[in-house]
Amino acid sequence: MSDGHTDILAIETSCDETAAAVVRDGREVLSSIIYTQIAMHTVYGGVVPELASRAHIEKIDAVVLAALEEAGKTISDVDAVAVTYGPGLVGALLVGVAEAKALAWAAKKPLIGVNHIEGHISANYIEHPDLAPPYLGLVVSGGHTHLIIVRDYAEFEIIGRTVDDAAGEAFDKVARAIGLGYPGGPKIDAAAKEGDPFAISFPKAKVHHSEYDFSFSGLKSAVLNYLNHAEMTGEEVRACDVAASFQRSVVEVLKEHTVRAAKEFGMRKVALAGGVSANSALREGMRKAVLDAGCELFVPSPVLCTDNAAMIGAAAFHEYVRGVRSGLDLNAVPGLRIGER
Repeated sequence: MSDGHTDILAIETSCDETAAAVVRDGREVLSSIIYTQIAMHTVYGGVVPELASRAHIEKIDAVVLAALEEAGKTISDVDAVAVTYGPGLVGALLVGVAEAKALAWAAKKPLIGVNHIEGHISANYIEHPDLAPPYLGLVVSGGHTHLIIVRDYAEFEIIGRTVDDAAGEAFDKVARAIGLGYPGGPKIDAAAKEGDPFAISFPKAKVHHSEYDFSFSGLKSAVLNYLNHAEMTGEEVRACDVAASFQRSVVEVLKEHTVRAAKEFGMRKVALAGGVSANSALREGMRKAVLDAGCELFVPSPVLCTDNAAMIGAAAFHEYVRGVRSGLDLNAVPGLRIGER
């Protein structure tokens, strides 16, 4: 420990960002380096797993060294090495896990495997140092949509999840369908600002017998059907109106589920997390809905919403304090679920 503090070197390579950070006491970011592969994958309209893995291999050493240098640390100075080991793309995860294990072994430092989704939730501790469990968390990302009661720093109860497409996945598919390209989330957000959110009536799906689960495949299909019908009838399609109307349907469902859960479970605090929580309409709409419900909303800055290693260091701190350690047999678990160890 440095001057009574705990400094953790964290590594994140679950998808298409190669990231490393040094985080102090789970709340203070001493450094955060992110190398994004977006430009490379844009050509293909989405993430190509094999290319992502190769890019991680090429960049990981330089990113880790840059994070240590920015923090004014050497590997000997940190108290532990943390790494995302799931969920995510298996090849991408393996690069980060191998790097972390090698560093931990060489420097004789504890190794801590971190769940990527728990990392997203923990990004709020960086932005809001006073936030502490219990609270209601909504994780909205490219591969996950979860409504979670965070009972303690490492105690999670999932009360709702997507039964098909995640919200971020739906954003990507709709963006591709209306010609906006990849990455879909930011492009839909930007286009929607120029459109009418009430121009087209798209459905808000409900999952029978499970009021907190989400379903976005029907909404995605409704958008595709609208586009096909317009093409067959020669009707003009305004991409910005489609984007705005689609986005409104997604945001309304997320707001309704979250506010209902907060009231039912007596949660006075609500925290957003995940890449889609950078969406301006979701942030604005959720802030108003949560405030109207008499609750307080916590949202990370956009740079902490998308994949980064600082959030992994924040999550790892609470594992470190609890005495949780990973062995050098730590492996990538692409289908890892929240709360699993």
